[in-house]
Amino acid sequence: MPELPEVETVCRGLAPLLIGEQVHSLAVSNSSLRWPIPVELLQERLHKGIITAVSRRGKYILIQLDTGTLLIHLGMTGRLYRLPSQAESSNKHEHVILHFCSGFSLRYADPRRFGAWLWGGEHPLQHPLLSSLGPEPFAEELHGDYLWRSAQKRKIAVKSWLMDSHVLVGVGNIYAAEVLFRVGVHPLTLASALSKQQCAQLVEAIRLVLSEAITQGGSTLRDYRQVDGSQGYFQIFLQVYGRQGESCYRCGSVLQELRIAGRASCFCPQCQPL
Repeated sequence: MPELPEVETVCRGLAPLLIGEQVHSLAVSNSSLRWPIPVELLQERLHKGIITAVSRRGKYILIQLDTGTLLIHLGMTGRLYRLPSQAESSNKHEHVILHFCSGFSLRYADPRRFGAWLWGGEHPLQHPLLSSLGPEPFAEELHGDYLWRSAQKRKIAVKSWLMDSHVLVGVGNIYAAEVLFRVGVHPLTLASALSKQQCAQLVEAIRLVLSEAITQGGSTLRDYRQVDGSQGYFQIFLQVYGRQGESCYRCGSVLQELRIAGRASCFCPQCQPL
């Protein structure tokens, strides 16, 4: 958390604020994120750079400048928001401030410090963190045959397999649970046991669930906020995630929870038989 719908929502919020802006300076109060922030490198490369685009690859935010590309990952608790450059923040977890010549700043706060600020250069998709990622959920490369071929000989639970960013990007714990419920697949089903029809259904469900979540601004369960501070609302529409012990909206059975690779996974034993 945040997952793809939340990151996509953040990108859409950032684009109208940042495109065309010129960077004045970068201030870092704590460089110890998931990977150390290369402070001097970023200060040099970002200075006077003009932002030309804001996009996303997987859960990475790509802020493209005429000098190269800044890579940002929100980790588990990271948040980006806008304040006037001279404003003092009351957020004790604010670690990075990107000042712009127009007088406002982009602030980054991250209580658990699992996020990242890195330099992606002129060819960010070749960066080691991005080069081996699987296809995007809405890309033409993702289709049922691709998933079926990827699943062959994978003797792991389908829930873990869907969350593998080398298979495809953007399907984290929340949305994997929702996708599997919609297709009627038990989270412990072996990936290698999936049929071609089930893989095609998974692609359709992935796109549908993520599209619905993006429309609702993502899911706010704990820390996530949009750039303007507002919450996402897709959590209202969750069918199984976080609802263990409650009744299934579809059949009325009591939803159950198990742990797969250390992650909680809620499912309906009636709608998703093993």
